[in-house]
Amino acid sequence: MLRKLLIAFGCFEIVKPQPVMDACERIGLENPTEARLRPHALWGARLEGLVFVWLLVRGRAGSTLVSTLLGLAGLILVALPEPIIDLSQRLVYENADDLELRPWVKPAARALGGLYLLVVVLSKRSDEPTAEESMAAETTVETA
Repeated sequence: MLRKLLIAFGCFEIVKPQPVMDACERIGLENPTEARLRPHALWGARLEGLVFVWLLVRGRAGSTLVSTLLGLAGLILVALPEPIIDLSQRLVYENADDLELRPWVKPAARALGGLYLLVVVLSKRSDEPTAEESMAAETTVETA
């Protein structure tokens, strides 16, 4: 069920990243109305959604590189959120220096890191058999 919910969220983020960005701004910024997104910011949100969907749909057959990078990002966010918060602010906003972060941004960044790690774990614990496992099962049935 959680996997399906995260896939749905990822699909929503791919198709409609603006409401996700707006919600993050309302949660994380004291002055969200002053935020000026860079032109590529919505594409970054879409990429995050795509990574979620890719890993969760593909399961264990998904990209090892993508899951490793997402897991590494999750670990860094959990352990050291400050540099990632600063970097993401500068990448996403034209006026990062003018924006005031709310006090719970660090815990929220750690929670996002936990979400990234959860996606990686769920992608590795797929209930669906991989293509190789399906072929092996079919071969076993045919030879029996």
